[in-house]
Amino acid sequence: MPLLIALVLFLLSFHVRTAFSAHCSVATPTKTFEKCMTLPTQQASIAWTFHAHNATLDLVFFGTFISPSGWVGWGINPSSAEMTGTRALIAFPDPNSGQLVLLPFILDPTVKLQKSPPLSRPLDIHLLSSSATLYGGKMATIHNGAAIQVYATLKLVPNKTKIHFVWNRGLYVQGYSPAIHPTTSNDLSSIATIDVFSGFSAAHRDDTRTLKIAHGILNAVSWGVLLPTGAATARYLRHIQALGPTWFYVHAGIQLCAFIIGTVGFAIGIRLGELSPGVVYGLHRKLGFAAFSFGALQTLALLFRPKTTNKFRKYWKSYHHFVGYACVVLGVVNVFQGFEVMGESRSYAKLGYCLCLSTLIGVCIALEVNSWVVFCRKSKEEKLRREGLISCGSGKGSGIHG
Repeated sequence: MPLLIALVLFLLSFHVRTAFSAHCSVATPTKTFEKCMTLPTQQASIAWTFHAHNATLDLVFFGTFISPSGWVGWGINPSSAEMTGTRALIAFPDPNSGQLVLLPFILDPTVKLQKSPPLSRPLDIHLLSSSATLYGGKMATIHNGAAIQVYATLKLVPNKTKIHFVWNRGLYVQGYSPAIHPTTSNDLSSIATIDVFSGFSAAHRDDTRTLKIAHGILNAVSWGVLLPTGAATARYLRHIQALGPTWFYVHAGIQLCAFIIGTVGFAIGIRLGELSPGVVYGLHRKLGFAAFSFGALQTLALLFRPKTTNKFRKYWKSYHHFVGYACVVLGVVNVFQGFEVMGESRSYAKLGYCLCLSTLIGVCIALEVNSWVVFCRKSKEEKLRREGLISCGSGKGSGIHG
């Protein structure tokens, strides 16, 4: 239990630290802006100045490359908060010279469906100027993690101060066409609706992120820790005669808590799917449904548990063991799949979970070795007893005949 509490606190502290680690700045080497905002994904941020008298917006986007041959871009969708329809400015190294170039793109439906590569063309919005620079000036080079600033000045529709801001980054460029970006949860959530006059952004993105964090923590604790702990409890405590039936109540209590917490996490996952139309994580979703189904079957099986004298008891035990271990394996595998989906495959949260799971596995290995030592000793004593070398009243071999 202390290990479980430590894991929960570690996961919570990691997500809180992640939320507040990034910061925004209004100052650049060439200009100072009035407002700034940290964007919820990719450690990106923006700064801007809105001139209300002529509806002009001066804006700079701060992003980072994830590959020396990759791309970084941002854009504005005039109609809705989605990628399709975005008018974008994308920066990447020139395939011929290696110098940084900035080109305009219109992301129509064919780009999202990958039917054709995006081709640069003039934007149909009032873009007055644009430029891009690497952090460090002219001597800076594009590399993994290189910081970039993309500037633009554009004229907005009068009396309309809300913009649908879209940003992303990719691994490589084909010719002068950016290739598809990664499809992790963070990359697919790089959209925000911002009021450039007040400086506030729409809250639904933050709500979705909160649900994702809750979904991840609840499922990691239930399917990834409590369920394997309950299975280990049944396997290694049932043979301790001093405990009597206590092991069963401990096992059932842990598994029931795991299933209740897991059900809440599962329901949050369903809700996240409803809030993210078009975003489908096929493997994660299938594993989640399979684990939940097996967990529900295990819970229902308790209602039909035969007595020890019933002839069907051995069949019920076989079923219970198979479904139980299958549920444990599916749950743990899906927790790791969840880290991949959330883009946390190299995070401290995953490291914390791995340490917790490794500790549990280490304890199970030690108990397994101990149980086999006890089993072998008892088997040897039983063999000697049958051969008459040990008296029936002896428990430790003190009755061996000379």
